[in-house]
Amino acid sequence: MTDNPAPPLIALVQMTSGIDPDTNLAVMDRALAAAADAGAVMAFFPEMSVLLDRDRARSATHIVPEGDSPWIAAYGAMARRHGLWIHSGSAPFLSDDGTRRVNRSHVVAADGSVVARYDKIHMFDVSLPSGESWSESSSYAGGKALVVVETPVGTLGLSICYDLRFPELYRALVEQGAELLAIPAAFTVSTGEAHWHVLMRARAIENGCHLLAAAQSGMHADGRSTYGHSVAVGPWGEMLAEAQAAPGEDYTLVVAPVDQGATERARQAIPLARSRANRGVDL
Repeated sequence: MTDNPAPPLIALVQMTSGIDPDTNLAVMDRALAAAADAGAVMAFFPEMSVLLDRDRARSATHIVPEGDSPWIAAYGAMARRHGLWIHSGSAPFLSDDGTRRVNRSHVVAADGSVVARYDKIHMFDVSLPSGESWSESSSYAGGKALVVVETPVGTLGLSICYDLRFPELYRALVEQGAELLAIPAAFTVSTGEAHWHVLMRARAIENGCHLLAAAQSGMHADGRSTYGHSVAVGPWGEMLAEAQAAPGEDYTLVVAPVDQGATERARQAIPLARSRANRGVDL
């Protein structure tokens, strides 16, 4: 009898991204080297990994249409150099018509090719009890397409940060075959303390999916502060890994196994798809 192979490992890279893309890309490169050394086959970065800057005038010098951006080539070079698949988290680009920005994720294969891209659908337009106010839609256009992509660790459904609060999005991704859910984020401290862990575990449990959420953490050069606590959650809601802040470090890396058998067991134990089909009521 042969032993079952160990499940593949993913790496979550927690960052404190700033206003200089070259600096952020250098941090990402170092993190990928560490992920490869740890045995990961795919690494996940947080939302706005390459550039986190709420100053629209200052950031405008870096934000161009994807076809004109050096960042895509940088992703590919890093993937080839380290032999890893990469989920970029996200980065800002100009939309195709050049009038608005988009918050865009890329999935890059180990050979450097871009195999999927996703534009964040739900815009973070909120006024929080903490007094913070955010209006993403004043600069960013929301995406229109669901994206599911095959990766070495399973079929991955793409989303970004505020999308987390819309469970219907994840149900649609699962109906398109998603076994894992990527949720790169830059959660505020106040919303993270209140909602981060419970929402992450809920999305994993209600979909019978692994959930992979790399996050921004700490005080950023543009003046904002983010919650961190990058997490990998199993399909039964169990915490597989969680990153804590590492003072003085420019990134924190954690690895977690992705056991596809756990997905099958969770979905067999609580057969949500079958229960929906049998309920006899359209909701």
